[in-house]
Amino acid sequence: MKFGPLAPKDALGATAVHSIRQGGLVLKKGTVIGDKEIAALEAAGVNEIVVARIEAGDVSEDQAAAEIAAAAGGEGTRTDRAFTGRCNLFAQASGILVVDKDAVDRLNRIDEAVTIATLAAYKPVVEGEMIATVKIIPFAVSGAARDRAVAEAIKARPVIRIAPYTVRKIGIVSTLLPGLAPKVIEKTLKVTAARIAPSGASIVAERRVPHQQDALARAIEDVRKEGAELVIVFGASAIADRRDVIPMAIEAAGGDIEHFGMPVDPGNLMLIGRVHGQAVIGAPGCARSPKENGFDWVLMRLLAGLPVTRDDITGMGVGGLLMEIVTRPQPRTEPSPEKGRQIAAVVLAAGRSTRMGAVNKMLAEIGGKPLVRIATEQALASRARPVIVVTGHEHDKVEQALQGLDVRFVHNAAYADGLAGSVKTGIGAVPPESDGAIVCLGDMPQVDSALIDRLIASFDPERGALIVVPSIDGRRGNPVVWSRRFFNDLMAISGDIGARHLIGQYAEAMTEVQVSGDAALTDVDTPESFSAVKAEIERA
Repeated sequence: MKFGPLAPKDALGATAVHSIRQGGLVLKKGTVIGDKEIAALEAAGVNEIVVARIEAGDVSEDQAAAEIAAAAGGEGTRTDRAFTGRCNLFAQASGILVVDKDAVDRLNRIDEAVTIATLAAYKPVVEGEMIATVKIIPFAVSGAARDRAVAEAIKARPVIRIAPYTVRKIGIVSTLLPGLAPKVIEKTLKVTAARIAPSGASIVAERRVPHQQDALARAIEDVRKEGAELVIVFGASAIADRRDVIPMAIEAAGGDIEHFGMPVDPGNLMLIGRVHGQAVIGAPGCARSPKENGFDWVLMRLLAGLPVTRDDITGMGVGGLLMEIVTRPQPRTEPSPEKGRQIAAVVLAAGRSTRMGAVNKMLAEIGGKPLVRIATEQALASRARPVIVVTGHEHDKVEQALQGLDVRFVHNAAYADGLAGSVKTGIGAVPPESDGAIVCLGDMPQVDSALIDRLIASFDPERGALIVVPSIDGRRGNPVVWSRRFFNDLMAISGDIGARHLIGQYAEAMTEVQVSGDAALTDVDTPESFSAVKAEIERA
């Protein structure tokens, strides 16, 4: 291919290498120069244009890209029409992307003009998803380079393919120990069902048995007899050794252990075995989370009928340090008081009380005390420390109402913009030694210190309880305990909706505390609700 500057009249049939904008002329890169283009260039006063001209033995960029892509694509792939030297490959169905990395490397080393890029190998893909692209760098490539690339792709065929999902029936066995709440198992089943749904698989059999070898071995056989093609065991206790309960149960069921452990974090403590030819996974604890972890890497391959060997697993270390899941304990340099649960209280008292009319509800009195003082005194009577009060509307009057109390005031100057600003102001004032904060509402006078202490007592990072919410007959209320791990998320909220959406986003880290009565659900927004709450408190 010839490449260089020419006068417009000498560029007939060549391809413009660069876009040209001069006067009223716009000539795009890649335009083939014809008589019309020559006239326009000369009229615009362009005396020289850089062009590429195909010579004998060259192949155009689009033709070369299309031919190499066609040779590289295998089962479950399709190629798009080549354009500007690029030919993209797409998945024709959902499945797992299988890539011959060595073949791709060889293709990319044939000639600097020829490149091929793919998504990560073994990535789950859906129909229509772009999975690879062949790009010819210059406007043409030598026929010899094209021929070598096509021959290499054919030799290695398929370089790229989609392994369709073939395993549809999943059996789940959960082992039980004292202290493992039934809701943990229910959440695990829900997360697992959502995880396997894109593959078309579903849970067809489920068992819950004591964390004992014989009971687990029988349960594995039971779910297999019910049609499970793959069995996942969620242990009440993590697998610590090949001689632990789960691996020994697999062997007792007539199976073998293929590999224990993996260089992927989270996901280290995963085990793969087989019972009568069917895969059995001893799931790591992180598999209870919907966030990506090592369990996904193995599960999705097995659902596509792909073998997962010891070499496959031990080769996952590069790139195996995944984003940390929020329920994983973090080391501390020094333990905080009360078993690492030093919780601050943030009392929100900045709102304008627009639904109360002319009255600032924070200052409305019950039993001779303003609502905000009642809520703040209960926070002070709890184990939460320090107590931080966020002010805004009529901040001087709110501070006066709390005179004499051992609290820290922080002012939200943007209180009119909504609740989120007050949450961020309060969280931003929590001292660094605090492990979390309980966010209380200044207009909930029936929330007492006992409820606050119950919620704080349920905060347990080591057991994954990082968000604690009171629940009454399935309805979630306030106040809510938030681990410091979510402070960045809380500082990013906006508007007047608070942080409720984060609870759904991090459901695996949320613990509900069942409470009686309506205190955690009842706030004061209107004169009618104030009158009702006042009457109820004064009757008590």
